[in-house]
Amino acid sequence: MLNSNQNKTITINGSRFSDLPGFYDEASLVFMKDTDWKVGTLDGFDDILYGGFGVFENKDEVEITWKKSQKSREDLGPEATRIFYENKIKQGRPYNVELIRQKLDELLSENGQTLFEILIEIIQSHKNITLILE
Repeated sequence: MLNSNQNKTITINGSRFSDLPGFYDEASLVFMKDTDWKVGTLDGFDDILYGGFGVFENKDEVEITWKKSQKSREDLGPEATRIFYENKIKQGRPYNVELIRQKLDELLSENGQTLFEILIEIIQSHKNITLILE
């Protein structure tokens, strides 16, 4: 009888993107291969990591290797995060502008998370996923 839990290895390549939309394209390519669904938000990225509708099932053990992670740390660092928050504030609804302003203030005072750190936190919140930064 085959074990229903499979081990999957997925590689995110930081040399293939330099901004958050590029990361979403990379995530769509490596996690959602052969599907019509594309990642387009942080919540959407979190959703695909539950598995079941991309390249792995929700019981699978998954190893993600993030190549060129230092480049991604810089590309998705404070400046990109500031722009991300400012754009959400400008857009207003449906976003919680007060919460986003608070997150922007934390970022500007060097106490907030960058987009890279948020993505890492999202990945690490999934207990069946091991992350390797290269």
